[in-house]
Amino acid sequence: MKKEIISLLTMFFALTLNAQTALKKVYNEDINPIEQIDQALVKAKSEGKFVICQVGGNWCPWCLRFADFITNDTTISNVIDESFVYIHVNYNPRKSEGEERMQLAKKMLERLNNPARFGFPVFVVLDDEGKVIHIQDSSFLEEGQGYNQEKVLRFFKNWTPKAVKQSK
Repeated sequence: MKKEIISLLTMFFALTLNAQTALKKVYNEDINPIEQIDQALVKAKSEGKFVICQVGGNWCPWCLRFADFITNDTTISNVIDESFVYIHVNYNPRKSEGEERMQLAKKMLERLNNPARFGFPVFVVLDDEGKVIHIQDSSFLEEGQGYNQEKVLRFFKNWTPKAVKQSK
């Protein structure tokens, strides 16, 4: 009986691990997140778009699920492509990364108005000047073990440059 339980637990762990690693890793852990944001802002300004920072990491299964979800939904990906420069901003809270990386992560979060308080992933919308205009808690976009297309589309459509500028 004991061997059967251990065998089942091992199989469950392997399946869980495989399910998490099956998703494409989208966060570049080697780039400076501040520079990444600055480059996205330059591009957004030249294209008349806003920037959306999906803050999280390859360690976060929900972050990878969201990236997969928006990539595979052409309606959502079209809205993003038309109105946003979309970047995956890596946040790694591990002390093992060293003091310099910890300080850089802290500085990045401060620049984005400390969005980590909402959990991960968290979405920060920056206007073409780099001002934080919205922070979106991803839990409001979830449904079951994934995301709800209607809620995700509503979020993106409400924060396009056109929608924001019309509301002023």
